[in-house]
Amino acid sequence: MFGLLSPESWIIRKIYSISLICFAILLFVTAGSLRAQNEPKQDEPQREGAPKQDKEQEKKEEKRKKGGPTPRLPAVIWHQTIDINQLNLFYGVGGKEDAPSPNAKYKFKKEDMNGTSPKFDVEDDKGIKWRVKLGQEPRAETAATRLLFAAGYFVDEDYYVDELHVEGLPTLKRGQSYVTDDGIVHGARLERRVKEVKKLGRWDWFKNPFVGTKEFNGLRIMMALVNNWDLKTINNSIYEVNDEAEYVVSDVGATFGKTGNPLHRSKSVLKDFEDSKFIDKVTNDFVDFVMHSRPPLLAAVNIPNYEKRTHMQDVTKHIPRADAKWLGERLSQLTEEQIRDCFRAGGYTQEEVEGYSTIIQNRIAALNAL
Repeated sequence: MFGLLSPESWIIRKIYSISLICFAILLFVTAGSLRAQNEPKQDEPQREGAPKQDKEQEKKEEKRKKGGPTPRLPAVIWHQTIDINQLNLFYGVGGKEDAPSPNAKYKFKKEDMNGTSPKFDVEDDKGIKWRVKLGQEPRAETAATRLLFAAGYFVDEDYYVDELHVEGLPTLKRGQSYVTDDGIVHGARLERRVKEVKKLGRWDWFKNPFVGTKEFNGLRIMMALVNNWDLKTINNSIYEVNDEAEYVVSDVGATFGKTGNPLHRSKSVLKDFEDSKFIDKVTNDFVDFVMHSRPPLLAAVNIPNYEKRTHMQDVTKHIPRADAKWLGERLSQLTEEQIRDCFRAGGYTQEEVEGYSTIIQNRIAALNAL
């Protein structure tokens, strides 16, 4: 202690002070994490003497009882498609009939500031509403939805357009770099907003009605097949459609690149996708597929985020070989042209179409070889 007070030891005092500050921050974060772990979960009763459910949650429960989302709808995550090799994968689930018209006129409605990609809503001259997404994800998301549709999973109606003219388009807070001086929006994904579809909520990869089924395991493999590294719960939606609750991965834009931490992962980069590994480990009964999402060790200061991102890697782990072969057999029915159409629909160049298609075909072959 007396050494710390001497004039010559100012460097030691400075290091000592910084160490104390870092230690205090670590204690604060750890305490917060422990408090969060000790709080009663939403689905479990609170202990005697604990505070009552807050008013906001009570209002939500009351709203649900009066006609809000109901859990009584039959839950579905997959549907049987007859003649998979006859599916039109250029237009996808919406078909040519729902595709945006090249001559349509669009009016700007509002900008959406949620998520990481620039987005805004428009309405065409037929009264159809569309969600426009810009940035790195439009091409990848369009292609990924078609592969998921081919595998039998529920998806949004997504279409990619090179150019889009929007009347009344203001200066965007995000994505203005994709708009030229003549008011043309470039490289857009249009998601058709269907009036009959009602969003009920979100679902979790580790807690849902389908855990353990081959259909759910197939969806887990599809995330590895397209290298979807953004497996947050916020990207999973439950829709009410035809008196059923459809479980959908509603945002698959973080695909066809490289999985990994924020310093290394990518979206829609052919070379990264080509260099990435698909299958990690195979045992007699199970398969681990590659998925990297753990942040750098320095990011462990944010313990909840570090744990959440690390846990995402388990989505593609410990999958029964039989379920992997089931998915492989289904996807092997696709023709080479159908797979190419998935990427043509996303506006990729011919070289990219061939590159991505070859990788997907090789991964399908790997599933069938298990």
